[in-house]
Amino acid sequence: MARFFNTAGPVDPEHHYVLDPLNRWNLKQVMALVDQRKYFLLHAPRQTGKTTCMYALRDHLNQQGKLRCVYINIEAGEAAREDVAAGMQAILSCLATQAYEQLQDAFVDQNWQAILAKHGPLQAFRMVLSTWCQHSDKPIVLLIDEIDTLVGTTLISVLRQLREGYPGRLKNLFPHNVLLCGLRDIRDWRIRSQYQQEFQQATGGGSPFNIKSNSLRLGDFSQQDIAVLYQQHTDATSQQFAPDVIEQVFAWTQGQPWLVNALAYEACFGIEGGVQPSKTIAVNDMQQAKEVIIQQRETHIEQLLDKLQQPRVHRVIEPILLGVSRPMSGQDVEYVVDLGLLKQSANGALSIANPIYKEVIPRTLSWDFQTAVTPQQPAYVDKTGQLHINQLLTEFQQFFRENSDSWLDQFQYKEAGPHLILQAFLQRIINGGGSIHREYALGRGRTDLLLLWPAGNTAAAIKPPLQQQRIVLELKLLHLKNSIATKQQEGLVQICQYMQHCAATEGHLLLFDRRKGKSWDERIWVRQEPVDNGKTITIWGL
Repeated sequence: MARFFNTAGPVDPEHHYVLDPLNRWNLKQVMALVDQRKYFLLHAPRQTGKTTCMYALRDHLNQQGKLRCVYINIEAGEAAREDVAAGMQAILSCLATQAYEQLQDAFVDQNWQAILAKHGPLQAFRMVLSTWCQHSDKPIVLLIDEIDTLVGTTLISVLRQLREGYPGRLKNLFPHNVLLCGLRDIRDWRIRSQYQQEFQQATGGGSPFNIKSNSLRLGDFSQQDIAVLYQQHTDATSQQFAPDVIEQVFAWTQGQPWLVNALAYEACFGIEGGVQPSKTIAVNDMQQAKEVIIQQRETHIEQLLDKLQQPRVHRVIEPILLGVSRPMSGQDVEYVVDLGLLKQSANGALSIANPIYKEVIPRTLSWDFQTAVTPQQPAYVDKTGQLHINQLLTEFQQFFRENSDSWLDQFQYKEAGPHLILQAFLQRIINGGGSIHREYALGRGRTDLLLLWPAGNTAAAIKPPLQQQRIVLELKLLHLKNSIATKQQEGLVQICQYMQHCAATEGHLLLFDRRKGKSWDERIWVRQEPVDNGKTITIWGL
């Protein structure tokens, strides 16, 4: 079977293009932790290669012959919720099956039910592991995946039993190592339960797994990693990638593994008839692939963006969409970073993780609005292919006046609603071959949009800068405490800087007036303002 780019489940080198999983993390560090009999954590966002890395570590340890390593996925225990007995039965059954399949060891399968019946669910996991380790001729390493899917008392019980048995590892009375893997670091595991108050009093507010020595985070691909991965496809099929594709894919994805694979799969395999070795994959092909995976709302994107509805995610993401500074809980920020929605620089600055997510997040939040608006793109494009942005924004003013009140009531992100409505309205440009680049300036009170329109050719999505209309839209909210003159002057300075930065040919400042008591006649207006560089900025009141 020919190999392909994998976008679902763990990678199998026999069937998929793959980077060496053992090189995805610091193997020397991991092996030092193994040698020191440490218990440690691995966490990373969904579909970044965690399970693949754990498979590789299991095989590596088993091939060395000094340890016996087994991998288990305990996600089945999530359905038990606070029912510890049901959860423990699911976990032990899984352990028994995997120990037999991976090590041909039937000990757990033959004994776990009797141990559960004798010791009960609050001790059975510890006793099964302890008796198994004493029976084994080599120390056992246990890799536990999806640990953070467990909830409340079931999760507490698992962690406490591991902690209770931990001292025995030094005499091979308990696993030599335990690696717990999940989406989030331990601080965000769902330990909360109906018995939380009693638990906090009993532990003094501490962790039920305070024996962990390290918390490792799996990183994204580098640009060189992408080149190596894509070269495997060229070697297998003779299909080439244009020289600028790797750099562009890295710029769009920042190396997020699922996005890197999904773009290549869609561009190379998603076309009718399969791979075409004679066709060189160009940036335009990747641009089309990007639009396809966004439109189809693949599972990766759907799961990620489902998190946007969570209040703690809302509290972090909305200020970024608006470009405003607000006090944020450090735990909320760490949680959203762990989900993969944001990245945080060394100086603490927050930004959306990559340009594809920058595009996907507002489009998802305004998805219902987009589907309700009938595209009228040809009305804004003349016979030469030129986009008439003034006509487009004039119609948006009228649309916003007639519909914003009803639509804003439907948004969970109500304060960002005006921005989201505009971006959804402009999304029709994508249908005509243009693109929208979003820049969220956290703490600077603005959101910048760069519209790229392939002048004279509505079919081409990417053209050299001189052949494009490059139009900047700067969005600002006007609240009761704001002076319109101050906001306008501030916006003019900022838009001029951004236009110079991206070599824009036109600039438009949109002021959404959210002050109470203002009539629509007072809020809807348009005027032009000359600026120092000899250009004219059009200012739109909304």
